Amino acid sequence: MFAVIKTGGKQYQVEEGKTISIEKLPQAENEKVEFEPLLVAEEDGSKVTVGTPLVSGVKVQATVVGHARDKKVRVEKFKSKSRYHKVQGHRQHKTQIRIDKISA
Repeated sequence: MFAVIKTGGKQYQVEEGKTISIEKLPQAENEKVEFEPLLVAEEDGSKVTVGTPLVSGVKVQATVVGHARDKKVRVEKFKSKSRYHKVQGHRQHKTQIRIDKISA
């Protein structure tokens, strides 16, 4: 069984036992997190339930594995013929979660 959850303005396809990296959550390590899915499908893909906007009665339970920072994104500004050059970097905070259970 898999589900599609929405967190941090993005959608993720999750399965039980899978570990994913999402936008930073305020929970500490080893804390439980619960998501309401947008879409749920059975193992063979025969039965698909689509929510409007969420599927009622279904919860996705996860555990926070840890917090980290993503790889550096380099932002460069450059204007020709005026000797303007600026380089800036950014590292986004991420949270790794492990999907424990998709309960219907």
